[in-house]
Amino acid sequence: MTLQEMRNTPHLSVSSINDYTDCGLLYKLGRIDGFKPEFRADAMEFGSAIHLVLAEYYQQKMAGLELSIKEVLEIFEYQWRRLAEGNDEIRYAEGKSFEILMLEGKELLTTFYYKRPQDACEVIAIEEPFCFTVEGCTLPVIGAFDLIERDASGTIIIADNKTSARAYSIDEVDRNFQLTVYQMAARAMGFTKEILLRFDCLIKTRNPRFEQYYTTRTENDEIRAKKRIIEVHRGITKGVFVPNDSSSNWKCKGCAYKKPCNDWFMEEAA
Repeated sequence: MTLQEMRNTPHLSVSSINDYTDCGLLYKLGRIDGFKPEFRADAMEFGSAIHLVLAEYYQQKMAGLELSIKEVLEIFEYQWRRLAEGNDEIRYAEGKSFEILMLEGKELLTTFYYKRPQDACEVIAIEEPFCFTVEGCTLPVIGAFDLIERDASGTIIIADNKTSARAYSIDEVDRNFQLTVYQMAARAMGFTKEILLRFDCLIKTRNPRFEQYYTTRTENDEIRAKKRIIEVHRGITKGVFVPNDSSSNWKCKGCAYKKPCNDWFMEEAA
């Protein structure tokens, strides 16, 4: 079954679980009530374009080929134009535009191309879908690995491509829920040897950077993640959708569901 086919059936994913825990009302409005977002964030579309370029880069690498920097930049320009040019649904952040992000994307990918490690890791999968279940949760958890590599010792490395406005801290990487789920999915798929987890991060600073962050997960990490999945599922099943419109919720300011959110509060107050 393809990832798209899995998305068309009831499921949980890292993004849906994070939406629910960040703001239950956000989950309800977007994933149950089916409200269309009022806009699409420029960072979301930009990240998608970068993601598509890196997928093509590693696809060629898996086939034993090496894209030139010219080809990498041409693929990005094509993808960014396809996703964003003339797209009125995109809301650009202050100081950003289609043209500015075109330049930023090319700078980031140039940094990636020349700074990526020239190691002997073998690419064994790109955009590999996964689906597994957790005891106590009737919905499967689905997703896809951006990249799976194997080093000379046979260690499996599962990497996720990120674009970020800042560098990650070690604590953020070590506690990241997504990477824990990736290890759980890999185990469910039969990967029994040692697993390393990695974020490959293109950092959108004045001088673009490419950083790789390695981490591992313990059995206790997986137990905590399983508990989180079960409790999210329980809350959804019982119709518990607690809004989080506090000042500490950074997602609230840029939320694409402002109108239905305000309508919900006024309806509840009435």
